Amino acid sequence: MQKGQIGINTENIFPIIKKFLYSDQEIFLRELISNAVDATQKLKTLAQLGQYDKDMSEAKIKISVDESKKTITISDEGIGMTEDEIEKYINQIAFSGAEEFLEKYKDKVDAIIGHFGLGFYSSFMVAEKVEILTKSHQKDAEAIKWECDGSPEYSIKPIKKKTVGTDIILHIDKESEEFLQSSKITEILDKYCKFLPIPIAFGKEQEYKDEKNIDTDKDKIINNTTPAWTKKPTDLEDADYVNFYKELYPASEDPLFHIHLNVDFPFNLTGILYFPKIRNNIEVQKNKIQLYCNQVFVTDSVEGIVPEFLTLLHGVLDSPDIPLNVSRSYLQSDQNVKKISNHITKKVADRLHEIFKNNRDDFEKKWDDLKLFITYGMLSDEKFYERAEKFALLKNVDNSYYTFEEYKTLIKENQTDKNDTLVYLYATDEKKQYSYIKAAKEKGYDVLIMDGHLDAHFINQLEQKFEKTQFTRVDSDIVEKLIQKEDVNETRLTQQEKDSLTPVFSVQAPSEHYIVQFESLQDSDMPVIITQSEFMRRMKDMAKMNPGMGFYGELPDSYNLVVNTNHELITQINEDCTKKLGKKIQDLDSKIEPLSKKKETLENEHKDKKEEEIPTEEKDTKADLSKEIEVLNEEKKSILKEYGKKNDLVKQVIDLALISNNMLQGEDLNEFVKRSLTLIK
Repeated sequence: MQKGQIGINTENIFPIIKKFLYSDQEIFLRELISNAVDATQKLKTLAQLGQYDKDMSEAKIKISVDESKKTITISDEGIGMTEDEIEKYINQIAFSGAEEFLEKYKDKVDAIIGHFGLGFYSSFMVAEKVEILTKSHQKDAEAIKWECDGSPEYSIKPIKKKTVGTDIILHIDKESEEFLQSSKITEILDKYCKFLPIPIAFGKEQEYKDEKNIDTDKDKIINNTTPAWTKKPTDLEDADYVNFYKELYPASEDPLFHIHLNVDFPFNLTGILYFPKIRNNIEVQKNKIQLYCNQVFVTDSVEGIVPEFLTLLHGVLDSPDIPLNVSRSYLQSDQNVKKISNHITKKVADRLHEIFKNNRDDFEKKWDDLKLFITYGMLSDEKFYERAEKFALLKNVDNSYYTFEEYKTLIKENQTDKNDTLVYLYATDEKKQYSYIKAAKEKGYDVLIMDGHLDAHFINQLEQKFEKTQFTRVDSDIVEKLIQKEDVNETRLTQQEKDSLTPVFSVQAPSEHYIVQFESLQDSDMPVIITQSEFMRRMKDMAKMNPGMGFYGELPDSYNLVVNTNHELITQINEDCTKKLGKKIQDLDSKIEPLSKKKETLENEHKDKKEEEIPTEEKDTKADLSKEIEVLNEEKKSILKEYGKKNDLVKQVIDLALISNNMLQGEDLNEFVKRSLTLIK
């Protein structure tokens, strides 16, 4: 038996390995199986070249667990190792010193094993002792056993082993006994080894016999050695792609379509990306792309490899140019990774454009599922926006779809305002905004439906991208003002009458956040319409997704209560108000008028004077006049509010406006019904 020390310059490498990699213990099995796969593939290659004369077609890797002995064994039928090769690949690990090592790589935990070829030594994260039983494929090679207990000392001796290949036996330590559970091993194999190119056997196939499942003699193969992404697109049909998607995501709906990637220059990349059906829940859909390196699972956190918006896609990427163990900072700075990211973005855009050009009807049918993904991409990636504007669609309330250019042509003649600005009208809820949509369509306008999760942000982007363009929600103003033209309707009310009716209507408004406005609409329009400021509402919508805009999100909703001065019901209310309160209001106005004139005269006299040049007596007079006018106005307002409170017709027309907006509920709705019956009588 030969004994020796592993060729390292640190006192003990194993505590260092445990220190750095403890949080990711399970990768020991991935590393050891990856080594076994490499060994098997090398021998298969030699067999194909005629340099090894045994059949390798049934070669596989076996994983076995012995709970009583507390061992895990990884066995392969690969190339094996001679004593010299063990010395070269196992015993020689060159480090310049423990302290320097720890300092240099303290922030690069994920990179240590892959960077230094320490795959085998990851076994000491879970094992107190490791044995290697190996026999080289070389003719007349002697089988040998290597053993190490986690210290730099090892022993090596010849043994008897019939078959070519390597068995690695891990004697699991007390802290890691969870890895002796078959369920835990199955979980790790399913995560990391599901698509390895060499069959992986763990356990036995079962059959149902005598009312129970029993093991057969047949090994259970846990992996698909030829997943769809490793095949040529010409060898696959649509059903094959769907079946592979189901293999990746068993509980998912069928994808919309896919992109098969196959690049060999200037980097190597294969894979299949799927467009899932995504509506409005972004977060749930992320981390669905799996990254592989030569069919070995690396991670499903691919934000560094693909742009943020592409993380909504599902599927597989496989590239030998991305190391098995990499840190996030490495991914973000590596040039190959950046090239891969740019290439994937281009391929996705090209594929979408191809589908749009070749089968627009099918593309439109899938648009509602694609919209969130494409919108997200256009908002977050300028190059993707430039490509996507060729196939991105706008959908109107009639379920018709238009490209940006098509829609501009459609609305240009009728929806250009007096300032030559093209106004895009949109709705966010067809049911709630039905009456506004109807009014706009009756005026010959077209209305888009913009009810997506990101549409508030997307609208802002389009306003910046499109020349002389404004997006206006259909309920943000009366229809006559949505697109300002030159023509203005005459009004039946004087300014004095509007001033008198303002407190009459404001007292019946649902809250203080309703501002009464008077507009001269058509007499066939609603007597009262509720609108909401486009700017404030849009800011509040954006604040829901952007914590930095929290100020807007905290503001209460504010509305405009627009009174149609030309509607006969408003004329009726005005006439009734004048009839019942005319004398009182006139008396108050006759008192206010001379005071206002006197105050105005004083203000004109003081117009060109500095504050210190105005006599104190005149300042006091002006203050007294203001106070008297305010008292009289408050008395007038109080009389008008008292009238408004008791006026069922005022309450009725406001409630009608609320109902048309689906804003009248519960007790208020019940009172409206009762009042309606009374008014009908």
